[in-house]
Amino acid sequence: MNIKCAHKDDNIKEPLHYKTCGLDDVYLLSGYEVKQTPYGESISIKNLDDLNKAIGYHLVSEEKKLSGKELRFLRKQMDLTQAELGVYLGLSDQQVARWEKAKNEIKKSTDHLMRILYLDHLDGNVKVIETLKDLDEKATSVHEKYYFANTASGWVNQPLDEVA
Repeated sequence: MNIKCAHKDDNIKEPLHYKTCGLDDVYLLSGYEVKQTPYGESISIKNLDDLNKAIGYHLVSEEKKLSGKELRFLRKQMDLTQAELGVYLGLSDQQVARWEKAKNEIKKSTDHLMRILYLDHLDGNVKVIETLKDLDEKATSVHEKYYFANTASGWVNQPLDEVA
């Protein structure tokens, strides 16, 4: 995926530390304008949504584990609460909060799933969120026993009350 944010009138400028995204290590080389207002200096960022998408895509494409701040950035870009993300991951909102505050290490499986969720958010082709919602709904029903039947098309799960 290629996310472009450049404008013809943008020149490379002094790097601007983009602190408002919540990440410690993001700097802008162009795409921003510093303005003087009656209240002091103001910074205007062009195509902010595209910038945040580009940052998110970079985070999920990098070959390093996500940090808590990066996980929080991705969650917020997907417009999810800690509780909603917790449901998708099968965990509590408190666990998500502990990751975001770097009080607990993010497991590799969670890191991978978070990347998939974000990619699904960007282009919608992955359909992970819908699948996770379905799995979460199915997880509420309890099965005591599973019955499998060997049929002409192979082994299938077959409820006992359907056995003739």
